[in-house]
Amino acid sequence: MSPDPESLQNVFDGAFTRMRQAREAYTPQLAPREVGTITSIATGIAKVSGLPGVGFDELVRFPGDVLGMAFNVDADEIGVVLLGEYWHLQAGDEVQRTGRVMGVAVGEALLGRVIDPLGRPLDGNGALAASERLPIERSAAPIMDRAPVTVPLQTGLKVIDALIPIGRGQRELILGDRQTGKTAIAIDTILNQRGKDTVCVYCAIGQRASAVAKAVATLREKGAMEYTVLVVTEGNDPPGLAFIAPYAATSIAEHFMEAGRDVLIVYDDLTHHARAYRELSLLLRRPPGREAFPGDIFYIHARLLERATRLRPELGGGSLTALPIIETEAQNISAYIPTNLISITDGQIYLSPSLFELGVLPAVDVGKSVSRVGGKAQRAAYRAVAGDLKLAYAQFEELETFARFGARLDENTRKVIEHGRRIRACLKQPEFAPASVPAQIAILLALTAELFDAVPLEQMTEAEHAVHEAAANIPADVCARFETADKLSDEDRKTIVDIARKALAGFQPKPESKPESKPKPEGKAESKPEGEAEPKPEHDSKPAATTHV
Repeated sequence: MSPDPESLQNVFDGAFTRMRQAREAYTPQLAPREVGTITSIATGIAKVSGLPGVGFDELVRFPGDVLGMAFNVDADEIGVVLLGEYWHLQAGDEVQRTGRVMGVAVGEALLGRVIDPLGRPLDGNGALAASERLPIERSAAPIMDRAPVTVPLQTGLKVIDALIPIGRGQRELILGDRQTGKTAIAIDTILNQRGKDTVCVYCAIGQRASAVAKAVATLREKGAMEYTVLVVTEGNDPPGLAFIAPYAATSIAEHFMEAGRDVLIVYDDLTHHARAYRELSLLLRRPPGREAFPGDIFYIHARLLERATRLRPELGGGSLTALPIIETEAQNISAYIPTNLISITDGQIYLSPSLFELGVLPAVDVGKSVSRVGGKAQRAAYRAVAGDLKLAYAQFEELETFARFGARLDENTRKVIEHGRRIRACLKQPEFAPASVPAQIAILLALTAELFDAVPLEQMTEAEHAVHEAAANIPADVCARFETADKLSDEDRKTIVDIARKALAGFQPKPESKPESKPKPEGKAESKPEGEAEPKPEHDSKPAATTHV
């Protein structure tokens, strides 16, 4: 059945009438729009003319939706840092202002995601559903909004929690030569936050894609991605992305901190960040200073790390703990960037290549490492053992160096060295295996009580594992006092030491084997040569002297 021509005509007439009314109601509005042009382009930067109203750090848009950030604002032209693939851009292309500064998406939707500093997902799990954005450059919290660092941040690593403690809101630098385990310490610390209601942000700056993939795989395998955000730039990304990465990651972390959460952020590593900034500055003709870094290289890291703090309870009581990582060259911790960051942060964890080569992992050099704040936040149970442990370990390291020259050692010195070797063995820890607080305290108390001294060195790993497992038998009320007590009571200490002693009972064969070796029939045989050698004692003494020399 064909439609009625008159009804069709009425439909068309009604449609045209509405279109005419909409057209008559529309009044065009003129809006000024600043458009500039690219005058020159280089690796990661562009010079742009024709944007007289642009502000510092403002975003500008290039063809192909490539974003840039105004970095140099001069009278005739601006220097722009490019934040994306720029190979298709050329001189003469049009540039538009956006009227906003660089920002990043924040919120709960980011947990478990891998993103770049612009907020674009890199994990293939779809677009982000974040409804809020924050500028990447924000002022640090004022002094009056900050609270003292009094709550510990447990890393799960015995050597750090006992000797170089970190508090929530602290900035602790991790530095050392390449391939000494810096990232492993940071990843272990993230893994140890499982179940502690701490949000973690891992910022990879200019890292190899394979290293980032390994870190993501480890975090996913250990169930840490559910409370972790990864902000990633790879080695082949433009230097502008590497420069803004830590600021974007800090804004993401600050959102959680301002919501009253405890946050841990890892910058891996700021050496690449400083080099990216140096590259951009030199390309933009900023005057170079020491080691060709520009004069404000200290400021770019100071304004970043000053944002780490603990807020007062009235402001939610959230905290932001920063673990920046720095790579040294040939153990030179007095180079420009390491000394800058040592002066900005609240302590440093130094990783020694010589300890790493000896298999002492984590390769923390206790003598060169320090925590200037965390001791005030350290649990009382750790403070009860940390002082004696650090002193005994320092004595051991000095005496061990002295003993290498073949000097005669008295019984007391030999005992100090043997005790120090047990301390070093106990401070070793496998990767991705953080230890709980009760297990750490049981092992440390057993060390200070010298229970390990009779255990052969080759059995130290098994003996320590036995104490680790026996720590599960520590009474619940004693474990509760680890968190609350101001001081570890003698009764609690005795309870823990007794549990450790029982666990180590099967690892002390040496004292039992000594009586067996005493009734040696060979002892008489040994005395015969001495009797024969009586007429010529000088010949016997000479070899002894040469061996000790």
